[in-house]
Amino acid sequence: MVTEIVLVGCGCPMRGMGWYHAVQLLGGKCPSAKLTYVIEPWFLGGGKDGPGGKEFGEWAATAKEEHGVVFGTSLSDLPPVTEGVKRCALVSGRTADNPRLVGEAIAAGCSGIYLEKPGAPSVAELEAMKKEAADAGVPVFMGYNKNVCKYVAKTREFAAANAGSQVTFVSNNTYENNDASLGECFERNCEGMLKNMAIHELALVVSFFDVSVENIESVTADKAFSSMKTLKGPSGKEWTDFDKIKFTIKTKTGKSVSIQADRCGGDVTYGIVTDADGNEVFRYNMPDEEDLENVKKLAAEYPGAMPYFFSQDPDYITVKERVAVATANGTEAAGVATIDIACETLRVAEYLTPTLAEQLK
Repeated sequence: MVTEIVLVGCGCPMRGMGWYHAVQLLGGKCPSAKLTYVIEPWFLGGGKDGPGGKEFGEWAATAKEEHGVVFGTSLSDLPPVTEGVKRCALVSGRTADNPRLVGEAIAAGCSGIYLEKPGAPSVAELEAMKKEAADAGVPVFMGYNKNVCKYVAKTREFAAANAGSQVTFVSNNTYENNDASLGECFERNCEGMLKNMAIHELALVVSFFDVSVENIESVTADKAFSSMKTLKGPSGKEWTDFDKIKFTIKTKTGKSVSIQADRCGGDVTYGIVTDADGNEVFRYNMPDEEDLENVKKLAAEYPGAMPYFFSQDPDYITVKERVAVATANGTEAAGVATIDIACETLRVAEYLTPTLAEQLK
C-alpha cells in the first residue's frame, strides 16, 4: 500500500527542508509514499509577493502540472481520506506552529505524523502533543534522520568493540563566519542551537547513551572551542546564541559522550572515537566516499540549495520510507525516533542551554 503524504510547510525552494522532502517524494525516492497535497499558508498567502514567493509559485505550478499535487493553505481544506487509503502528515513548518498543526493533522484523518525536529517550542507543548496524538491513536515519528545514519552506526560499533573509548558526534554548517550571516542564522533559528542544529546529536545521546535530565551527572563545556555571541538579525532585533559549542556529558550510569557543533565548520558531519588517553583512533564522515558522488550529482542538479540537503539525502529517504510503511501497516518504524525520544531530547536541550551559557560567561 502507498501512503498518501500531506506536506505541511514547504518553504522556499532551495532553502526549505519541506521543499527538499517534496523533491525526494516527487522524484520517486520513497516507493511507499506519494505526495498528494502541499499545505503552504505563507507562500500561498501573505508571502506570495515577498522574497521566495515567485520561486515557490513557479515550482508549485510545475508540481501541479507534472505530478497532480494539490496545493492549499490549511489542513482543514483537505477532503476526507479515501476508503482504503492511509494518510500521513509530514509537518515541516515553523516550530511555533507545530502544536496547532499536529491537532489539525489528526482532525484531517491522518493515520501517522512525521514531525520535523525539535517538534515544539517547549517540553510542555510537546508533551501535550504527545498526549493528544496518543489519545487519538495516531503515532508521531520524528525527523531525527541521524538516528539512521551510516556514520552513527559505524562510530557506535567501533566504540562498542573498544572498551574505555569516548565518542564525539560532530555537526557542522556552512554559514559564513561574519556577523551578518550568523545574525540571520540566529534570527531564523531563534529557538537556539541546542534546539535546532545540535538537536540531532542530542537525540543520538538520548537514544543510544542513556542520557536524560535525571541521569546527567555532569556537563562540561570545552571553553577553548566554544563561543556564544549576541548579534543583530535582519529585523534589527538582537539574538544571543552559540555559534559553536563543544561539551561532554557524563551520566550517573557511567557513560560519557561528547557533542561538537559549529555553524561555520563546513559541510562534513562525523563521528570520532578516542582512546583512554584522548588519542583519535577512529573517524567516520557523512558523507563518506561512497556518498560523495551522490552529493556532487545533487549539487549540480540543484545549484544554490542548502548543502546539508545533499550530504543527508539518503537518510531523509530512509526515514520517510520507513514512516510511510509504518503508517500503511500500523507498525513501528525501525530505528526512527519516536515522540517519546523527542520529549526527552527537548528536555535535555532546555537543561543544557543555560548550564553551558553560564559556563561560557
